[in-house]
Amino acid sequence: MAKKLVKYSVVDAFTDTAFKGNPAAVCWLEDIEKDDKWLQLVATEFNLSQTCYVTPIVDHGSENPRFQLRWFTPVTEVKLCGHATLAASHCLFQSGLVNSNTIEFSTLSGILTAQRVPDSRNKNSSCIENGEAHNSFYIELNFPVVPVSDFNDLKFSAVSEILNGVSIVDVKKTASDDIFVVLPSSKEVVEFEPQIDKIRKSPGRGIVITGLAPNGSGFDFYSRFFCPKYGIDEDPVCGSAHCALAAYWHEKLGKCDFIAYQASPRSGTLHLHLDKKNQRVLLQGKATTIMEGSLLV
Repeated sequence: MAKKLVKYSVVDAFTDTAFKGNPAAVCWLEDIEKDDKWLQLVATEFNLSQTCYVTPIVDHGSENPRFQLRWFTPVTEVKLCGHATLAASHCLFQSGLVNSNTIEFSTLSGILTAQRVPDSRNKNSSCIENGEAHNSFYIELNFPVVPVSDFNDLKFSAVSEILNGVSIVDVKKTASDDIFVVLPSSKEVVEFEPQIDKIRKSPGRGIVITGLAPNGSGFDFYSRFFCPKYGIDEDPVCGSAHCALAAYWHEKLGKCDFIAYQASPRSGTLHLHLDKKNQRVLLQGKATTIMEGSLLV
């Protein structure tokens, strides 16, 4: 029997610069059905923070193209991932597989949308590369807010011990079962050196750390995210974590629009809007494809 090929791309999300942002593998499963074990093995083989699988859905009753989307870390499937959704959207828009500016994804978190929006921040909305014109655009993801609440069961001193004795302003927990830690400033966020074994043994899924951005930086807040229990020691840029970060910083800063900086070694930038009424977060970012190929099935 002839082997089939599964096309894939590796895309750096929340950046327009190669080898920055957060890499995700995007696999196209148009007419190929594989079981969950195979999906997990491929994700483990890629060994990126996320590998996602895109399958077209026909006759779904929507005017926008719809695809099934699933996300896997190197060790498990997850219910929500921002950067891999951005990566999948980038592949669909760039490949010409969709003629719409809006894509719908059927996921474990419900129907999520991705919209192509012009880069209004760039006066020249197109650029010339290798003699060809390329439109400059952002992809806007429409995600649910991840609520943040008090974490009364965990003392500041215990969290500080997990985080190497850092000073702590506040400790919360997210609906995603992450510990949410506010540090005195972005400087502490940038300079923090994680002890992954301590974080792995901590309660919950992972740990988000965040701090107010310095004046004149162009950002509102910094953050980092550690999730070694899911095979991700440090997530370079975590879109879903910003669904909690936007809710928290709205309460502290009294605003709904943010420019956020994830201060991982790879780093990344996110433009956020909190729709408080509908409890949604709009995340805008760019992406760039760095690798394309095929998997033998």
